[in-house]
Amino acid sequence: MRRIRTLLGVTAAGACVLAGLPGVALAAPTAPFKVLTVDVGDQTGGYPIYQSGVYDTGNSTLSLTPDSLDRISVYAYQGSSYVNLRTEPPTGQKWVQGQTYRAGELADATSAGLSLASDGRGCGNTSGSITVREVGRNPETGLVEKFAASYDYSCPSGGSKSGVISGELRWDSSVDYVVAHGSPNPVSFGFQELAVRSTAKTVTFTSVGSKPITFGAASIGGPTPGSFSVTSSTCTGQTLAPGQTCTVSVVTHPVKEGVQTGSLLLADDSSTGTRRVQLSVEAFRGVTGMYYPISPARLMDTRTGLGAPKARIGAGKKVDLQVAGRGGVPSSGVSSVVLNVTVTGPTAASFLTLYPAGQSRPTGSSINFPKYWLGSNNVTVKLGSGGKVSVYNHAGSTDVVVDVVGFYAGNNSISSRGWGSQYQWFKPSRLWDSRTDGGALPGGYYTDGPVDFGADFSPRVQALVLNITAVSPKRAGFLTAWDGVGDVPKSSTVNYGAGKVVPNLAVVKVRQEWNSSKGYSLPWFAVYTSQTSNIVIDLVGVMDDGTAADGLRFTPLAPTRIVDSRINQGIAGAMGPGALRKVTAPPNLVTDATEALAMNVTAVSPTNNTVITVWPADYGMSKPSASNLNPAAGQTVSNAVLGVIGPQDAFNVHNLSGTTHLVADVVGTFWLYPGTASAATLTRAGATERPEVVDSAQRVTRRG
Repeated sequence: MRRIRTLLGVTAAGACVLAGLPGVALAAPTAPFKVLTVDVGDQTGGYPIYQSGVYDTGNSTLSLTPDSLDRISVYAYQGSSYVNLRTEPPTGQKWVQGQTYRAGELADATSAGLSLASDGRGCGNTSGSITVREVGRNPETGLVEKFAASYDYSCPSGGSKSGVISGELRWDSSVDYVVAHGSPNPVSFGFQELAVRSTAKTVTFTSVGSKPITFGAASIGGPTPGSFSVTSSTCTGQTLAPGQTCTVSVVTHPVKEGVQTGSLLLADDSSTGTRRVQLSVEAFRGVTGMYYPISPARLMDTRTGLGAPKARIGAGKKVDLQVAGRGGVPSSGVSSVVLNVTVTGPTAASFLTLYPAGQSRPTGSSINFPKYWLGSNNVTVKLGSGGKVSVYNHAGSTDVVVDVVGFYAGNNSISSRGWGSQYQWFKPSRLWDSRTDGGALPGGYYTDGPVDFGADFSPRVQALVLNITAVSPKRAGFLTAWDGVGDVPKSSTVNYGAGKVVPNLAVVKVRQEWNSSKGYSLPWFAVYTSQTSNIVIDLVGVMDDGTAADGLRFTPLAPTRIVDSRINQGIAGAMGPGALRKVTAPPNLVTDATEALAMNVTAVSPTNNTVITVWPADYGMSKPSASNLNPAAGQTVSNAVLGVIGPQDAFNVHNLSGTTHLVADVVGTFWLYPGTASAATLTRAGATERPEVVDSAQRVTRRG
């Protein structure tokens, strides 16, 4: 692997020297022509020639050696480097103009001989063809002195599959030729993080034949075409006179670790029909898109002036909150953060939108609330200019409290922090319901316990993704979820009013504790309540240690609305009692690797108290018993939902009672990371094979 990388680097540096193309427009060559063109195809070893080239009297020293058997050997020298083409007609025959010959390494009674070599590298057991376009002989000696041909040549490279090397040969010939040279060739992207899109590299194609060349479409071929993409082409549909240029830009997004190769293919009207530029990249596993849980930390409280002016946020106003470099969030290298956003004392029904600072405010919302409401919502938001997030309030005025619980890596620069987490989704399952297990948790107490996923998976868990619901609390207060280490944090997870049913999605960092009876460690977490309340805890996913199979990574988006039943977007009309709707994600938001959408889902003025449940479609899953939203009649409330999409890019939504409109805004996507993906899940065939909860012991209560 290291040897290949070195050779590719040397070749890329030498490609322009061998081609010898000046930076200004060239005049068309004039007859008689002396030129050897070599167009390297989709080889797996770059053997025996490492790069394409056009060798003529303007950039190389060429020599032709014919003999009485019509054997021809052409050398193209550029300094100490050379390319040699040797060919001969079938045994006992002479070259015939206009004839195409099947070719092998050595001539025999039915096949011509054809071989290529470069700088001491040759090849055996070759195959190909040669088409003779002109033959001129010396009238005295009978030796070939004019020759024009096109050829195709394949080298098995020691038994591995090989692409085709093709080209043209002219020696003192008047036969025109159409050819272009791509530079640089090959193109090496060097080291690139797996599944991360690189910056574009541009290949310039120059017409260097005796006649104009017309280009068709640009595409990708070769051994691993999925690792490269064409981003733009000024060549497609263009006809270039000799000396004129056009460009094609290419990026890499490697699909597996290690060295991968491909070819930029540009269709043309030459004898070979295609220009080929070799592409290579060496991919490594990085941390981009991984999640890093942190202990909850308060970033903003407009009641005290923390992180923002000590004042309510007014109607149509925004506050730019500095996030990067605070509360355990790195100062750089972060794409997005996971926040718990609390609204307290709003003077009117309204909504907040959190979005990247410095960007236009999107139409999506992050948290919706009625007048006088006390509540919170989990919000994942992309960082904007200067590592800031804009917090916008639509109507009235309200105090806002923001706590940070984690962040996603935006690039590999934070790899020094170690391996982060990848998301593992679950069919929503209930871990604990105090209404059926022990009764309401007294105010000032917390519940603490482990979740068992079995010996292989339990030690890998770094955080739990939970939907935590406060049910009919005695007074207004809050819940706080954390790893149970030390004192209860000064941040909140769920803020509730008396007698309400208030859920919130939470990514809760866990602690690992050894369980001697099981022989492996288990992830533990705790939930504290400030006032007496029933508590329901539903598991929707896990943040693993980055090594478990089929983990998902995150790409943030500015809030993008995909559902608004009020205008028949995504869902046609309001959802009635017991209604089940299927929502298909817009194709511009998902790829074949996308498995879940990070969303903010809002119930708009339901006619009854109801329950909204979201789960993946087209997997044959029954509706889970867990809930995502528990809106009261007449209220407009929202909750974060990590909505898993099925093989047809869709999820199900169910409304329990009454009639309600629904809105959903996507803030990011979770996609299958190829570095840890199993073969079945790469095709989504095994996407339902997820870890399962073996046992949950969330029953012990302790005084806070």
